[in-house]
Amino acid sequence: MSLSDFCLYLITDRHQTGGRELLEVVERALDGGVRGVQLREKDLSGAEMYRTAEAMRQLTDRYDARLLINERADVAVAVGADGVQLGIAGLPVSAVRQLLGPGKIIGYSAHSREEAERVQRDGADFVTFGPVYETPSKLRYGAPVGLQRLTETAAALRIPVMALGGISLANVSETFTATIRGVAVISAVLGAADPRGAALTLLKKIEEYAQRP
Repeated sequence: MSLSDFCLYLITDRHQTGGRELLEVVERALDGGVRGVQLREKDLSGAEMYRTAEAMRQLTDRYDARLLINERADVAVAVGADGVQLGIAGLPVSAVRQLLGPGKIIGYSAHSREEAERVQRDGADFVTFGPVYETPSKLRYGAPVGLQRLTETAAALRIPVMALGGISLANVSETFTATIRGVAVISAVLGAADPRGAALTLLKKIEEYAQRP
């Protein structure tokens, strides 16, 4: 994964689109420059997840964007997704690597440095780390990890780190004081009145700070 095509990672949640169709909102974000999408709709049935993933694969293909499926390696294989996003409740990284093979991307949602270092050893390609800031979608994980722990974790890992949790235009600049690859967002883009504009503005900020010496 290069910085140019994966510095803004959009995580889907159709409940945060303000009543708009998920595919419509994601397409606007892709038109704004997003090149990495995680399909995360955990409450869908297997059949619904497959149909949504199939449509999302067609959409991301049109924009030459990466598509990762949350947890469901079977769905990822079925629709030809670029990989999966795992977490502590899912299959081990090593087991999923056997299922997917070496050419697919495995991301992992880590909440501590120790967890991130473990999945790096197990073969994850990158981690999302957080929640960095307070956010309703991550309340079950406890208090935010904060910038200091993000900075320490990013410095300790060889694989890319994406900051996650409460990232917005207001704080994205300070988030890049850590040596991260990029940021993962949900509401900052999906919940925006103009998802395309929100993506463009975030990417402009990200590129400005990510390219600093």
